Amino acid sequence: MKLSMISRFTAFVSLILLGVLALAASVNGGYHLLKKYTFGAAAGSTREYFDYITVDSSARRVYLSHGTEIKVIDADTGALVGNIGGMKQVHGVALAHEFGRGFITDGAEGKVVIFDLKTLKTTGEAKADKDADSVVYDPASKRVFVMNGDPNSTTVIDAKSGTSVGSINLGGGPEFAVADGKGTVYVNLEDKNEVVAIDSRKLTIKSRWPLAPAGGPTALALDQEHRRLFSAGRGPQMLVVMDADNGHVIQSFPISAGVDATAYEPETGLVFASTREGMIHIFHEDSPDKFSEVESVKTEFGAKTMGLDSKTHHLFVDTADFAPAASPTADQPHPRRTAILGTFRVLVYGR
Repeated sequence: MKLSMISRFTAFVSLILLGVLALAASVNGGYHLLKKYTFGAAAGSTREYFDYITVDSSARRVYLSHGTEIKVIDADTGALVGNIGGMKQVHGVALAHEFGRGFITDGAEGKVVIFDLKTLKTTGEAKADKDADSVVYDPASKRVFVMNGDPNSTTVIDAKSGTSVGSINLGGGPEFAVADGKGTVYVNLEDKNEVVAIDSRKLTIKSRWPLAPAGGPTALALDQEHRRLFSAGRGPQMLVVMDADNGHVIQSFPISAGVDATAYEPETGLVFASTREGMIHIFHEDSPDKFSEVESVKTEFGAKTMGLDSKTHHLFVDTADFAPAASPTADQPHPRRTAILGTFRVLVYGR
């Protein structure tokens, strides 16, 4: 009788411990590779190139920037839904659901290609500028902001009409941009080590904030509720947490080399940063003023771009096979490895 009671008590305690461990794992780790999808070369591409990943969680689609085209895949199965092609070098995709439109930046052509979200058919174009790169839709102003790298500017497009309504000189080379939905668009300036805040209605710059100790900022994400920006840079290699209202740097963390994307997940308070070195760094928002490192997940070399599926909490990164680096020369003292054409693939991570 006593042994039976002890056994039941032990089982009860074990169940409690298992529950506690499962709860801890849900916040503190356990990300691993779930799926891998392989694709061929983009039509007309002479080199393997890939850039931003945009996840449309509600429509269950993932937009993959791949050379001359945007590959659209099913977020659950990885099946190819369609290709939006005919471009020279695609970069970012912005989605304006209220108008049923998507916007693609073609950096080589200095333009934006507009497409229908249902059919994936192109419906028009808008002029941007050289090196049109990152792009974001701002619901507060109903405008699309295109970040032009080399000209140090942003082109602003009316999402409803698809026509340009102006441009802003940013005073530095823009990278990632995010909109807070209240009338502010934030942009990383890679060469100035700054974040710039733009008034999306007035089309003026409101603030400039230094990003030290990070440098060469590329990736940017936002916690809208708590007004926190997550900017990650390549030199020094850091993730910086910044107050989105006054630019105060709250905390910073070292990360691996070649960061190119960050993401924030409101449901879990997790912050993600993916790097070319082949790592996803994961942090947790313990409170709006305190963050902690959760884990670093090994991926594959080159998997620096990333998209977050808010429905499944899965992370999408993409990469390819890479050739060995060439021998150093006077002109190229630190040559980089180049991706091998036709080896493009998508990796999906989750718990």
